[in-house]
Amino acid sequence: MNGDLLLPIVILLIFLYAIIKNNKSYDSFMNGAKDGLFLFAQVYPTMLAMSFAINLMRSSHLLDYVSDFISKVVPFIPNAIVPMALFRPFSGSATLALLVDIFKTTGVDSLTGIMASIIQGSTDTTFYVISLYFAHVGVKNIKNSLKIGLIADAAGIGAAILLTLIFFT
Repeated sequence: MNGDLLLPIVILLIFLYAIIKNNKSYDSFMNGAKDGLFLFAQVYPTMLAMSFAINLMRSSHLLDYVSDFISKVVPFIPNAIVPMALFRPFSGSATLALLVDIFKTTGVDSLTGIMASIIQGSTDTTFYVISLYFAHVGVKNIKNSLKIGLIADAAGIGAAILLTLIFFT
């Protein structure tokens, strides 16, 4: 069977099942689409603000200056890792783009590539998670969530750097 037909067949089977069980599948689909649009309207301003801030930092070269400074202060951290460590609490897609750029410039099996991979896998997008989920649920007071999330990110980034230097140098 052709793989291109798999998704239409699954959708057809779902509709057939709904007809047999006498469910109103189209109405359910429309209600889900309306809920999705409402969720998008709630989440989009937060995502837009974060994207704007990240692009502003990149285009102003502020991130380059910070990376150069941190690399001089802490010479065992590769220069390409600093932007990734700084962006990781804000945006997963930005750090994924940085990870791909690191792979292209230094290689997948390089010390920098391995370190960046471990950072990508061992940390989370704390600001994104807090702003998205807390805004959706309606939580106004985040209490200690931000502090704990940033401490966990710092621990993940620090452990990634330390373990990479211990096991791969």
